[in-house]
Amino acid sequence: MTAAEPIAAARTGARPPTIDVRDVTVRFGGIVALDGVSFEIREGEILGLIGPNGAGKTTLFNCLSRLYTPSSGDVAFRGESILDKPAHAIAGLGIGRTFQNVAAFAKLSVRDNIRVGAHSASRSEPISDMLRLPWVRTEARKVDAVVEDLIRWLDLGAVADKPVAGLPFGWQKRVELARALATNPAIILLDEPAGGLNHDEVEELGVLIRKMRDERGVTVLLVEHHMSLVMSVSDRVVVLNFGKKIAEGTPDVVQKDPEVIHAYLGETH
Repeated sequence: MTAAEPIAAARTGARPPTIDVRDVTVRFGGIVALDGVSFEIREGEILGLIGPNGAGKTTLFNCLSRLYTPSSGDVAFRGESILDKPAHAIAGLGIGRTFQNVAAFAKLSVRDNIRVGAHSASRSEPISDMLRLPWVRTEARKVDAVVEDLIRWLDLGAVADKPVAGLPFGWQKRVELARALATNPAIILLDEPAGGLNHDEVEELGVLIRKMRDERGVTVLLVEHHMSLVMSVSDRVVVLNFGKKIAEGTPDVVQKDPEVIHAYLGETH
């Protein structure tokens, strides 16, 4: 996509993809972790990103959240490159993420964990907060409203004032999702959200991911090893292997792709 293309898209009324990964290559010394990977995440879709261990999924995720900078290629959010943005500015653009290992503040309550996410999306800053200016009080009320809405939406009311450390793992993951949603993201990057969950919890997660897209309008990129979850919730699936994209399409198409079968099973029949 050239620099003029977002302008042309605006003139025709077309929207650029939420995320556009363009020929991304990442090298760590002599190791090529990603090799010219390209795909789009369209607004309002759930895109699954899968591949065997070592395929490059986490590396790509870290490029999208600006923890890594590609050796070449580009990543654009709504038509604008994000590679000139620091990692701490990504949430402010509208890109939220969860982590494979729960990264909640263990000693804080569920409510305060969600409040951390909501505060990151507010306009508050230290001096105004200390002076308790009128607009700061207005922002605080908005934060409280966001927190209470997410507690209700994610059925966290019974544990809202409990420390996260004492909750079952499945609930901790739900809290982390709430904190990410509190930043008001346009797209959320879910990193192995089914890890450590039992069968019933995985089913509940699938329902929640679809609700998040359908009810809250959030585009979703799902990186996950749990194949039944990915195939049941994704509109499209991208498959990586040894740092290269080997397939892209609907779940039905991808599951029948000989190269995908070979990557996972070592055979094509």
